[in-house]
Amino acid sequence: MISVLSSVWALLLGIVLIMLGNGMHFTLIGLRGGIEGFGAAELAIVTSGYFLGFLSGARLTPLMIQRVGHVRVFAALGSFMSAGLIALPLLTEPWAWTILRIIVGFCMSGIYVAAESWLNAAATNETRGKVLSAYMIAQTLGIIGAQYLLTLGDAATSALFIGASILVSISFAPILLSAAQVPVVQVAKPMSLLALFKGSPLGTVGIFLLGSVYATQSGMGAVYGSQIGLSADQISLFIAMLFAGALALQYPIGWLSDRIDRRGLILGASALGAVACAAGWTIGGLWPLMAAAFVAGGVTTPLYALFLAYTNDMLSSDDMPAASGGLVFTFGLGAIVGPLITGWAMRALEPAAFWLVLCVTFAAIATYAAYRMTQRATLPAEATESYLAVLPTTSAVAVEAAAEWAAENAEAQSEAEDERKDEAG
Repeated sequence: MISVLSSVWALLLGIVLIMLGNGMHFTLIGLRGGIEGFGAAELAIVTSGYFLGFLSGARLTPLMIQRVGHVRVFAALGSFMSAGLIALPLLTEPWAWTILRIIVGFCMSGIYVAAESWLNAAATNETRGKVLSAYMIAQTLGIIGAQYLLTLGDAATSALFIGASILVSISFAPILLSAAQVPVVQVAKPMSLLALFKGSPLGTVGIFLLGSVYATQSGMGAVYGSQIGLSADQISLFIAMLFAGALALQYPIGWLSDRIDRRGLILGASALGAVACAAGWTIGGLWPLMAAAFVAGGVTTPLYALFLAYTNDMLSSDDMPAASGGLVFTFGLGAIVGPLITGWAMRALEPAAFWLVLCVTFAAIATYAAYRMTQRATLPAEATESYLAVLPTTSAVAVEAAAEWAAENAEAQSEAEDERKDEAG
């Protein structure tokens, strides 16, 4: 593993710095929005704006790279993103923040495409799984670390926004200086939603609903904390717990994924998320709230990888690249819709409706998974693709690379098992 990291450490360092800056700005929106007196519905639109931009960037950035090249696109998007982060405290109006968040989301998506292309090009077939795993860990640690950085300043001033902008700006140096090889971006055209649904109904519906869950947690979590009177430090801890849970539960859920029916695991993880959100909705106290965030956030990221793996199980290897793009697009649609529903519910009912919406959405995933288990026979474990942790923040480049690695690894394991059986016989 050390030899693998030595070849991509600079790229991973750049990713950590990007996630520090981006993670700070996500929580800052809720903190500063509360200070400015923005309502939950207004901040929900601002949150959805980011995911609208992210979805647009995922579709358009590969075309931009093909026209003018990696370095120019990467530098241009980085400059616009840094400027957008600095402009947020200068234009404290919901409409301005929505526009700026669309721009930041677009740029962030494009930065992911470029960075992940370099990372994928730096890996070999033998090291790709380890490189992708290290990439996911770097992203998660960056987001968690960002919450600590927020405790060092005051969201009422511009200092933290400037700090986030600086982190994003300097993150490009290790990536650009280390990426000697300029890779070719070849992102497959996403599969149509109808074709994707026919191939994997659970994967399509589930990842749409999960997009709603993820965007609500990451985008509206700070809004919820602000509205129930948590301090800035407590809100930062609350967001950190969402992602710390993902870091803790990713491996055990992934281990189970390769050994039992993935639909049953999706059902169980979703049900656990629903129970945690119900507890967050009904039980008072700071630490029960943190525990609910740890569990609810802990199952969200593994569920994303589960839906990718399960969908790949249902499709041929030739369809996987297009299906990966279709799943990323479907997830993005859910991420746009989720905060809007949550913001409306928080305004119409109470701030705790944050948990209610999450609970209902998790329950919907679990219910649909239970229904699908009655409609299709269970695949034997040896016929499934390998599980690989993929974060919801990644672009189609990493998702396609993960799907390719999963298929190759599953085939290699099957061949090795056949050889052992032949030797035993």
